[in-house]
Amino acid sequence: MTGMSISVLARHGGVGVETIRYYQRRGLLHAPSRPSSDEARSGMRRYDEADLRRLRFIRAAQAAGFTLDEIGELLALDATRDRTRVHDLATQRIAALDTKIEDLQRARDALSRLARSCSTSDAGPCPILDAFDPH
Repeated sequence: MTGMSISVLARHGGVGVETIRYYQRRGLLHAPSRPSSDEARSGMRRYDEADLRRLRFIRAAQAAGFTLDEIGELLALDATRDRTRVHDLATQRIAALDTKIEDLQRARDALSRLARSCSTSDAGPCPILDAFDPH
């Protein structure tokens, strides 16, 4: 698929146009130059399949938990084939995700305890609401 407008690229990539522009400002996606009036009457920028692959890479890396800074580094590393650094980044991301999972599990356990105590007692305020009130 060649000659896509930014809106078509956004739709195929599952993002909004502003997200593409943001990625361009961050240097993750390039902004094609506007064609001269001789090349195209509209002067609209056009994107190709490589742009779509890169956009999908960015989205998949985000889904894996990588930050945009880390994604920028991964994109740069792709050209160098530095597998050691890519491995290090992935290992760091796994450790960060493990920490987040532990934090979420603690929050879930605490909320479960509050929910159980809320359902077993009719006396006083609900423990859930009481726990969130800073007094």
